[in-house]
Amino acid sequence: MPDDRPNVLLITSDEHSFRCFSHLDPEGRGEPVHTPTLDSLAESSAAFDQTYCQVPLCTPSRMCMLTGLEQQDCGGWNNQSVLRPGIPTLPGVLSEAGYETAIVGKLHFDGSRQFAGFDHRPFGDLTGIAGHQPDPLPFDAGRDPLPPDEDRRLSEPGVTEIPESLLQDSRVLDETVSFVREQEAGAPDRPWFVCASFSRPHDPWTAPRRHFSKYWPDGVTDPKIDRGGDAADHPFTEGIVDKMRDKGHYPEEIDDETVRRARAGYFACVDYLDEVIGDLLARLERTGALENTIVVYTSDHGELGGEHGMWYKRTYHEASARVPLFIQLPDHRTGDRPAARLDTPVSLADLFPTLCGLTGVSAPDDLDGADLSESVRGGENPERGPVVCDNLNASAGDGLEFRMVRDGRYKYVAFRDGPELLFDVDADPFEQRNLATDASGDAAAVLQRLRSFVDETMDFEAAVEKRERDAELHEEYSLDVRRGLGEDSFDGRNGEVANVYHMPDGRLIDADTPLYNPIEVTRTPEEDYDDWPGHSRPGETETETGDSGE
Repeated sequence: MPDDRPNVLLITSDEHSFRCFSHLDPEGRGEPVHTPTLDSLAESSAAFDQTYCQVPLCTPSRMCMLTGLEQQDCGGWNNQSVLRPGIPTLPGVLSEAGYETAIVGKLHFDGSRQFAGFDHRPFGDLTGIAGHQPDPLPFDAGRDPLPPDEDRRLSEPGVTEIPESLLQDSRVLDETVSFVREQEAGAPDRPWFVCASFSRPHDPWTAPRRHFSKYWPDGVTDPKIDRGGDAADHPFTEGIVDKMRDKGHYPEEIDDETVRRARAGYFACVDYLDEVIGDLLARLERTGALENTIVVYTSDHGELGGEHGMWYKRTYHEASARVPLFIQLPDHRTGDRPAARLDTPVSLADLFPTLCGLTGVSAPDDLDGADLSESVRGGENPERGPVVCDNLNASAGDGLEFRMVRDGRYKYVAFRDGPELLFDVDADPFEQRNLATDASGDAAAVLQRLRSFVDETMDFEAAVEKRERDAELHEEYSLDVRRGLGEDSFDGRNGEVANVYHMPDGRLIDADTPLYNPIEVTRTPEEDYDDWPGHSRPGETETETGDSGE
């Protein structure tokens, strides 16, 4: 008997700021990017406009999303964390309920627990290293592109040198389409859950020329807000800035051109990601694979992009902690169900119970996330309590672990050992005025209520003790697949293999050998080909090299 439960296509990206959509006004909270695919998805779905990640860092956020748990409950402390055994995951629960499950691309879990409940991983970071594909070195540039004490992310943005068919995101696209087509051909009566996990717009901020040239040098904007406001000298802010200095970035010394070029590269990566997702949806729709499929788009965290004088993530700020979340049912896509824009704050931990609710699968009882399925179906704001976003790793220094709480229009941030913060995000969207220092009236009542909420739900000292105990999992579940690969196996940045293909016979095959450890056919094509055209590119004019053949 055919199983008519809907398929689920979960599309995830890495570090996509909630600001970077072209349906948002660039004069307001938006940025001048070009995202027609994701705009269309947002406009034909239940779009949750105020969604927060559980942790503004890759691995912890992904662990929280797949387990439906808070950081302290699932053990996603940092990017070296191992998924704690015995915790149910969304793909595992769906698999047990009869779904065929797969993730293609980035999972970013460390250690030997690399499947997280998924049945299949045909392509991705199965070595436990999240490969983000830095541009390969020229053959005569040596083997050490990145000194260990220097971070070049702000100085490398530009046009990618990697052939587009070999870009990680292109391969996630191809392997996702292949998996879905094979699944529908081989087991058409069985529903599937597939996560297409893209790397961009995470750095390196390089993209095909057609995207980068839109923004550099004339199409890029400055950050929405400079470093300033009541929290500019907060110990947490100072700690994050000090970490940037440790990586070779001195915020007070980063010149305007570097800032703008980095932002141009980031915007270009957003546009390229949108184009790839458009190709993915078009190819699946052409074969009918989306007719009974829920499509979800989200990202693991945001990107500060120079706002508040900071870059990357790890902070409580809106650009770091707030993410997109679009959930499109099949009848949203056909127009039989109206789309909805919902402004109640929600969390990525809600995705696990929500997708269970939409597929008719029983979710575990002890999840921290809330089931939003009725809001997705009905288009009404959910009755959702306070939403939390934690960073219980000492990203800004010991004692500056935090719990952020978003409730209605207010955001409250409590630190393990630091001054508390309270912002009215509606009236103060760039978080400039700390109401906690002189709260009165409604703000005073909100401050007391949210302070009590944190006291009841977070024991910082116990969380730190648990974090230290869980560090032992890294040793217990260490991953040995990289043994014996030799010094020539590397991803161009840190000496390790990252992305691999998982072959049907079980072998893992390095996916990036042509980029970082190639078999060279020739280094002197201008000498070997009589009609060698040089290095001219479309749209550029260069004098051809080599003989004319006359």
